[in-house]
Amino acid sequence: MRPQAKDVMLIVTRRVVSLVAAALLLVSGAGIACSQTAEQFYKGRQMTMLVFAGAGSTYDIYARLLVRHLGDHIPGHPTFIVQNMVGAGGWKLVDYLYRIAPKDGSTIGTIGRGLPFEPMLGENPVNFDPLRFTWLGSMNRDVSVAMAWHTAKVKTFADLKKYALLVPGTGAGADSEIIPVAINNLAGTRFKIIEGYRDESVGALAMERGELDGLAYWSWSAIMAAHPDWVRDKKVNLLFHTGLKPIAAVPALPSIRDLVTNPVDKQALALLLAREILGRPFLAPPDVPADRAAVLRSAFAATLRDPEFLKDAQQARLPIDLVTGGEADKLIQDSAAAPPAVIDRLKQALGRK
Repeated sequence: MRPQAKDVMLIVTRRVVSLVAAALLLVSGAGIACSQTAEQFYKGRQMTMLVFAGAGSTYDIYARLLVRHLGDHIPGHPTFIVQNMVGAGGWKLVDYLYRIAPKDGSTIGTIGRGLPFEPMLGENPVNFDPLRFTWLGSMNRDVSVAMAWHTAKVKTFADLKKYALLVPGTGAGADSEIIPVAINNLAGTRFKIIEGYRDESVGALAMERGELDGLAYWSWSAIMAAHPDWVRDKKVNLLFHTGLKPIAAVPALPSIRDLVTNPVDKQALALLLAREILGRPFLAPPDVPADRAAVLRSAFAATLRDPEFLKDAQQARLPIDLVTGGEADKLIQDSAAAPPAVIDRLKQALGRK
């Protein structure tokens, strides 16, 4: 039996009322979400810390130290889980944070310090803009060293200009590969990169086993945290460091900045090494709500000033030197604004022009 016109109108009216009610409920829910405070958002929440390097690497050790204290400085006191997302020299995690990770302030990560500078140097396989990330800051301003195992033919920087030194590569775009390539072209050294190592920690073990001759670029803090015996027991010959100031423990070690003399080459090297200010960088995805981004930045800085945190860092032999999120933003902006001749020379040194 066909429904009468008044019954059809009644059904339509009920459906319209239901749709309007549903729409009002959605609007109301959105309003509640927008009015949610940071403390309400983070209270009882489990946050994620993503690490681009493997478990046990220095980046991983820094990240795990941070999250033991970071929740104490975030309203609502969330907890953290740590996940290692290894692959493609760190590009895998950059891509995930940039495009896939939740942008609500619940996910943060640490990436290789050199990756934010790669787009300005002509290498951007995941097509990202480093200035769009929510930079929390860095846990230290690092300095790195080049070294040869004590059995290697290379003993000094002068030897490194005469003989090849086999060193590990951990992926395209990783500092372990681009730094020695650039230094070869700017300073006349003869690093030979052997690709395929997961991270520098694995490369270090390969050096100890005799598979490799040395390490071209590994942070001083990583050596002091993981292998202090190398220097103490003269298991390695240090070739140079990358800092602006001498390393207190080895004051006679030359800086590669002083071993390059051509003015444009010196500027190109300085641009390359600007990444060291981002010694251990931490960031969140783009478009995190402004209030939560501010909370994360503030909590990061407060954690690195926390006496209990600093005590734990000292016990772990991890140097701490706070770089704020604002400083990280400015560093990347300033590097992108370097003179074109300097950028072009660095691209050339990297084999990208």
